[in-house]
Amino acid sequence: MHKRIEELTLNAWPALQTVVHHGWLLRFADGYTKRANSINALYSEQSMDLHAQILQCEKYYAQAGLDVIFKITPFNPPGLDSALDGLGYSLLEPSSVKVLDDLNDIAIPTHDEILIQEHLDERWLTILGEITGLPDKNLAITRKLLSQSVIPYGFFTLYDQSKPVACGIGSIEEGILGLYDIAVLPSSRNRGFGKQLMLHILQWAKAKGASSSYLQVVQHNVPANRLYDGLQYKEIYTYWYRCKNVRD
Repeated sequence: MHKRIEELTLNAWPALQTVVHHGWLLRFADGYTKRANSINALYSEQSMDLHAQILQCEKYYAQAGLDVIFKITPFNPPGLDSALDGLGYSLLEPSSVKVLDDLNDIAIPTHDEILIQEHLDERWLTILGEITGLPDKNLAITRKLLSQSVIPYGFFTLYDQSKPVACGIGSIEEGILGLYDIAVLPSSRNRGFGKQLMLHILQWAKAKGASSSYLQVVQHNVPANRLYDGLQYKEIYTYWYRCKNVRD
């Protein structure tokens, strides 16, 4: 099931183009997010020449004008991480995949100033930019990634006295909720808005028939991990990136 969760993460946050090369998924999205612009070696041929495969991947990303980024998961072929280390790839963003196995006991949110949309629009993207500081170029890429996806989404905005203070995305596939871009306005942090946003997303997903949830979080993001752990999310595996010429 862990590998299936990894597949769901790729579906929920798509790339603009994916090239399948001997079972490896090479994802391209104009450079925005490592998740959408990385090599995911989920499926490998037993007789593969690892270094030749890495070299070919490097050529694809050079042609696209992008940094070469590998996502390292427990599902990679043996020796990939050490091979990349030997080739001078730096290690970035150790992260956790966490799951919540049961949505039945989720608390009811007490802050009811929430807007839930099931289609991406410009207002939600503007709010995402205001809360996160994301530049217009990356907002435009986000629009492309999510507006063309066949995965069902919910786009959430939490308000406080009519001011947007938190936002996030929920995706649902096979009855499993994925959480993305959970963000709280810096000036509104430490007031419980993140938890209230999460509870709204979880309740929405439960009403849609979801029975469990997953998320991905950088390990050194202490406030986010505290929030997720408080909601009983549990780590099931870790991942990190190996990068050359990192731009972001």
